Amino acid sequence: MESGQDWHSAKALLEWHIELGAVDAIGDTPVDRYALEPTKPKAEKPAQAKVDAPNRAAPTPPAVVPQIDYVALAKQAAAGAKDLDGLKAAIKAFDGCELKKGARNTVIADGNPAARVMIIGEAPGRDEDIEGKPFVGRAGQLLDKMFAAIGMGRDATMSKDSVYITNVMPWRPPSNRDPSPEEMAMMVPFLERHVQLVAPELLVLMGNTPCLAVLGRKGILRMRGNWDQGWGKPAMPMTHPAYLLRNPAAKREAWTDLLEIQSKLRDNA
Repeated sequence: MESGQDWHSAKALLEWHIELGAVDAIGDTPVDRYALEPTKPKAEKPAQAKVDAPNRAAPTPPAVVPQIDYVALAKQAAAGAKDLDGLKAAIKAFDGCELKKGARNTVIADGNPAARVMIIGEAPGRDEDIEGKPFVGRAGQLLDKMFAAIGMGRDATMSKDSVYITNVMPWRPPSNRDPSPEEMAMMVPFLERHVQLVAPELLVLMGNTPCLAVLGRKGILRMRGNWDQGWGKPAMPMTHPAYLLRNPAAKREAWTDLLEIQSKLRDNA
């Protein structure tokens, strides 16, 4: 019996299947899917009840790390310093401030502790970190020239003509950034004790950071040249020498502030 399809009809039917995407044969004979019995879904396995091992230990809760109040520790350490040597030792032993880990030196002070004037800067820079003394870079050299103009300096032989220099922070912040409020809070107790032990006649606050530490506020361009009170001492805010290096025109205002300091010292003589 001859097939009902000729060659051309079979070819056309094959091309039609190819256009529909039926390009792969999966068996030698066709399968009539409608004639197959429906497959039953597989029965789900009954969930097994979880049975704890009789001797399995309960998980150990994470250890609670106690929070250390470094500001309170700083206040305690500063209050315990009976003299400048004790204060220096307390600062060097204090490990609460992360800046200490990246610093070469602990920069505390320079000059005569019997001086009438105590200059407070912000923090050590690169040169200060290397030498271990405050204000020894370009800004420090300008600071020395400024006070030499009114007959004072850190190396003056007479205490009445000498100055004593320190910073709010004894360690250099990375990239000379401003110290954070948390970093300052830890070091201000040491600075206040430093002022108490030196007992100068007046304070010179060089920049925003010492103004914030001593007076509780900043805005040095508004505050400079106006006497204030800090920790029971007359305090003169001044623009930092580094600012004067960037803005030479401001040196005229700094000279006026120096004359105010000189006049104050003469009145107290």
